Amino acid sequence: MLEQITFPVGPLACNCTILGDAPAATAIVIDPGAQVDGILLRLAQKHWRLTDIIVTHAHIDHIGGAGELKRVTGARVWMNPRDQQLHLSIESQAHWLGIPIPEPVVIDASLDRSFDLALSGTRLEILETPGHTQGSVCLYIPSEGKLFAGDTLFAGSVGRTDLPGGDDRAIIESIDTRLLPLPDTTVVIPGHGPFTTIARERATNPFLR
Repeated sequence: MLEQITFPVGPLACNCTILGDAPAATAIVIDPGAQVDGILLRLAQKHWRLTDIIVTHAHIDHIGGAGELKRVTGARVWMNPRDQQLHLSIESQAHWLGIPIPEPVVIDASLDRSFDLALSGTRLEILETPGHTQGSVCLYIPSEGKLFAGDTLFAGSVGRTDLPGGDDRAIIESIDTRLLPLPDTTVVIPGHGPFTTIARERATNPFLR
């Protein structure tokens, strides 16, 4: 089983996650939106070497720290290519939020296919879930029973669709066809806010009725 450390970063409190393989002393980071020093500190405390950086979509609060983290660790950065145009607007996003422009990052790998993580042979399934952005993805790890949902699905809500690239019909279709069929017990780690489960959201989420 992988060791998971999830904590909020940045002014929008994005849930950043470190997944570590203790025996191998390696790790990946999902959505390093900001506060890279805190991410590096947690990696150092565990004596983990970072191999991969994964961003669920190209909004600045999820990708903003990826450039600095890559420069310091040499880890590969993965992103869905459908969000490349959004990624190119990072400076505008920073101005809009009134925050410093982050260090630029070169994307190394295309996050549009499932692959085996270098973490205990773990399988990571990429679920393309357009709606919040054109290239939004969720990351499903069947062996762990966990879904890293980015800003597609939240506890009691769904991702906003009023920003560039958003599509309200697409996000509901993505959730209905790709997320709700997952096992009821699947733990959902959203991009912001508390964890939930697929069963709870199927039964109570007002946006999915």
